[in-house]
Amino acid sequence: MKNLKITLLLVGLFLFPIIGLANDVIKDDPEQNISETEFQTRRLEMVEKQIRKRGIRDRVILDSFRKVPRHRFVPEDLKYLAYNDHPLPIGEAQPISQPYIVAFMTEALNLSRSDKILEIGTGSGYQAAILGELCDSVFTIEIIASLGNRAKLLLEELDYQNIKVKVGDGYLGWEAYAPFDAIIVTCAPTREPSNLKNQLKEGGRMIIPVGSSYSQNLVLLRKANNQLLEEKILPVLFVPMVDPSGKKY
Repeated sequence: MKNLKITLLLVGLFLFPIIGLANDVIKDDPEQNISETEFQTRRLEMVEKQIRKRGIRDRVILDSFRKVPRHRFVPEDLKYLAYNDHPLPIGEAQPISQPYIVAFMTEALNLSRSDKILEIGTGSGYQAAILGELCDSVFTIEIIASLGNRAKLLLEELDYQNIKVKVGDGYLGWEAYAPFDAIIVTCAPTREPSNLKNQLKEGGRMIIPVGSSYSQNLVLLRKANNQLLEEKILPVLFVPMVDPSGKKY
């Protein structure tokens, strides 16, 4: 359990030391032309060593990670690091999460094929693509227009017809498509947004990091009898959730 806690703490999305290290490595790295076959080999190794061996055993989730090309969701000069065991920068001071944390949060939601999912914090679009492999419909919101538009184009290019991307304020949720069977939040507000709670279907689940910039907990919420049951899972560190002006929620 101690090792798992350390792992989850390190997978937080706001890890500038790791990002800086990645950028330093790039300067001297000889791997600039990697074949799709090699990327696939690395992807399968990622699933086996980083995800399955850490306790993620759901076959459908594992298959989704084997299928989705993570290297397509990172900048060109970072592709050779795409299947490593850490987050990577994607621009606008935002990162793509460590593969394991994506898998951990996904499994915690106990998803079904018929579920309708809301994601807050599209980022690169990688988490949305994983969800798109698992569920009938995914709605994802990104507040940074350049990231949201880029993710939208990539997801369309990869033919994810069941994913709808919106550039907007995720704190408000997406009322037009509510209620949702599950909500996943990949940025941290200081408190759980009431709009998201209200847009969760009876029996629905929401996983969200909550807290200040330097002290957060990953929280799993379950809606039963119109009440929310809360379970704090582990300490984590994600980028803060902000409003359109950049102010932290």
